[in-house]
Amino acid sequence: MSILRNFLECVRTGGIEIVDLTAPLSDRTPILQLPEPFGNTIPFRLEEISRYDDRGPAWYWNDIHTGEHTGTHFDAPVHWVTNRDGQDVSQVPVQRLLAPAAVLDFAAEASKDPDFLLQVEHVQEWERVNGPLPEGGWLLYRTGWDARADSAADFLNEGHSPGISVECARWLAREAPILGVGVETVGTDAGAAHSFDPAFPCHSFLLGAGKYGLTQLRNLDRLPPTGSVVIAPPLPIVGGSGSPVRVLALVER
Repeated sequence: MSILRNFLECVRTGGIEIVDLTAPLSDRTPILQLPEPFGNTIPFRLEEISRYDDRGPAWYWNDIHTGEHTGTHFDAPVHWVTNRDGQDVSQVPVQRLLAPAAVLDFAAEASKDPDFLLQVEHVQEWERVNGPLPEGGWLLYRTGWDARADSAADFLNEGHSPGISVECARWLAREAPILGVGVETVGTDAGAAHSFDPAFPCHSFLLGAGKYGLTQLRNLDRLPPTGSVVIAPPLPIVGGSGSPVRVLALVER
């Protein structure tokens, strides 16, 4: 109990800052747009059940209509064909929903080139300066893309958005000790990843290796390169391939 009390006291006094990495979820939230003949997710929508009226005089509530992969969300391994028999989102061990994070900041590069790709040598250079990637932790990839989130057109950018190269995705899946990758873009892959070989390598390699994805994060600029802890609990949807998630980071100040 002393550990918990000390933690709560640090939060209360500002010794630990809680940073919200989650984009607000509304009917304006940008969503992935796949070309025909592929199916697409639906925009987020609230449908009112009652609001202090004859349908329910003392209460307000809604039905929600959304997809698993809308807004800030969690990708489970079963989301991709390379792990079709893997964990669904309800089967992700709770111990993996709280993990250390490394923040790799390439916002300057992405501002000059919207198709910028993270390479293995970028990660290795980051490790040379900051130490190894955290065992069982998240690699959070900052590109500054969250600044575009208020405009779906700017956010999707006609398929031009930064991501991770094929070689780097393979390396992160097979060699890095991380449990997953988090990004600010609409998905973990680059906008042009449909043309890569293999297509959508982050999904293919990372989910295929039983690792996870977090997407449409924001406020990564408020995190240090190392030392933060991420809490990312998705809804435990039985059979689900993913879920919207409220992602929080704990930062010692």
